[in-house]
Order: sequence, then C-alpha cells, then structure tokens
Amino acid sequence: MEEPGVVSRMFTGLVRLGVTAAYAVVLVAVAGTLWVLGPQVQKSVIAHMSTNLYNLQRGHLGTLVGSAFVTDGGPIYVWLPGLVCLLALAEWLWRGRRLVMAFALGHVGATVIVAVWLAVATYVGWLPKSVTLASDVGVSYGAAGVLGALTAAIPPRLRPAWIGWWLAVGVLIAAPGQDFTAIGHALALTLGVLLATRFHAATRWTPTQLALLAVSVVFGYLMLAGSSPLTAPIVGVAGALIALTAQWIARRWGRRRIHEPVAVQIQPPTITNANLPRTARETRSSARDLVLAGLAVGGNEQLAVDGLQVVHREPVVSVAA
Repeated sequence: MEEPGVVSRMFTGLVRLGVTAAYAVVLVAVAGTLWVLGPQVQKSVIAHMSTNLYNLQRGHLGTLVGSAFVTDGGPIYVWLPGLVCLLALAEWLWRGRRLVMAFALGHVGATVIVAVWLAVATYVGWLPKSVTLASDVGVSYGAAGVLGALTAAIPPRLRPAWIGWWLAVGVLIAAPGQDFTAIGHALALTLGVLLATRFHAATRWTPTQLALLAVSVVFGYLMLAGSSPLTAPIVGVAGALIALTAQWIARRWGRRRIHEPVAVQIQPPTITNANLPRTARETRSSARDLVLAGLAVGGNEQLAVDGLQVVHREPVVSVAA
C-alpha cells in the first residue's frame, strides 16, 4: 500500500525539478553517444562546439548554447551527481525559469567576457595565439553562475561570509591570468552573486535542502579550486572574515549615526514695535472709547474689540447738550 505513495512522490519531485532532470538526461545522452562513436568523433565535436576565440570570431554563435551540452571534464559519472544536486536545489528554491536564467548568465556572460579578454591579451602579446584554438566546452561556467546565485537563499547574517568565501576563492584561481577557464569561473561566480540581488528565496531550510546545499558546496569547491585545493580554504576563510568584519563595522557606524545627537540652532524671536503688548491703561481706555461710541450710535450694534464681537442691545440713550 505504501509503494504507490512513494512512486507518486518521486513523480511529483521529477515534475517539480523538470529542468534539472531534462538537462541531466541530455548530458548523459550526449556523453554516451560520443563515447560510442569513439575519441575521434568526440574530439571533432568538441572542436566544433567550443566557444574559443577562433569559432566566435567566425560567427559561430551557436557554440554559446551548444557548448553547455558537450563535456570534456572526465567521466560524467564523477561530477554529474554534484551538478544535479546544485541545479536541483536552485530549481527547488526558484523554479525552472530562474534556474535557466542563472545558468545562462553564468555560461554565456562569462564566455563573452573571457572572449573579449583573450582578444585583448593575444593582441598585445600577453598570451600566445594558440590559446584562440583551445577547447572551451562544458557546464562549469553555468554551474558557477548558479552557485553564485544561491547567495539569495543564504540567511542574511551568513550572507557576507558566503560571498567573501567564494569571491576570495574565485580571485585566487583567476589571479595568475594564464588560465582563461579559471577567469571564466570567477566571472560566472561574480555574475551569479550580482544576479542574486534580483532573486528572493525562503531562508528556512529543510533537511533535504541542507543536504543538497552541502553536496553543492563540495562540488563547487572542487570545480573552482582547480590546482589550489590546499591554498583555497585559507584564502576563502580570510575572505569570509574580511566580509564579516566589514559588515560589523558598517553596522556599528550605522548605529552611531542613528544615535548621534542632532544640534539644533534656536533662533531668538524677532520683536518689533507692532508685536509689543499695550499697557493695561491703554487697553482699558480703548475699550471705554468703543463703548461710548456704541452708546452714541444706538442699539443692536456689533462692536469688535480685539477680534471679539460685543453685541449691545440697550435702548437708545439721548445725550443732552
């Protein structure tokens, strides 16, 4: 009786993670087909789909999409589980549309920026011309973009440490400037972090999501660390500490400015002759004159004294000569 429920939950999960499942199936199908056709065909396909400067300069813009489905990073069964966990977590948090957006920004954006860098570097002689023919295919740029976009799902109090860790690792691997793939990883990661400012995700993690995050972090670290697996953790921790320190200083500075007393300059009132109060004798004299004038004029007269209306209803009094 429990089996239909398990199958139903699995089917619901596959439907919810449709983009991740479909992409994994296509990657397995392409890798299996190339393995069956042999190394010569595989080498030819990689050269044709590579986003190297040679292909891009000749207008082969289709490589910007096709290169994400062709891999040359070793046996697919080694790295595919980590990639699936990363993409599944992102799709679980944001749905398929935003997953595609983050992956495409990392893959295409980093590829274009790296191509511009290679064009400049080879023109001025920083890099040899042979680098324009190097193969550049795979999922790593897109995966780095998704990893950076996960910043939106990290709790706010941990977000600076997360950003500091990954950006420090990215800068470390890209600093030498000779490996354009490392530069692409750092760029894709940075683009993903910037895209995270447009994403919103719940910060309450379920155990399954935490497990996917742990696998994704390990996968991302192994993908980015490259030839610096021992130095990268030290640099990453340093970056996280610097980010946390900067956050602490910013908070203290903000609180200081909020509680700082504001000096208000009080201007003394300007006193003119028109504002001076009249003496009591002048006030009584004016009131007496007004009453007498009203008696002389007649009854039912409304007299205004200092803004107040005084109604006189006495009969007319004759004043003898």
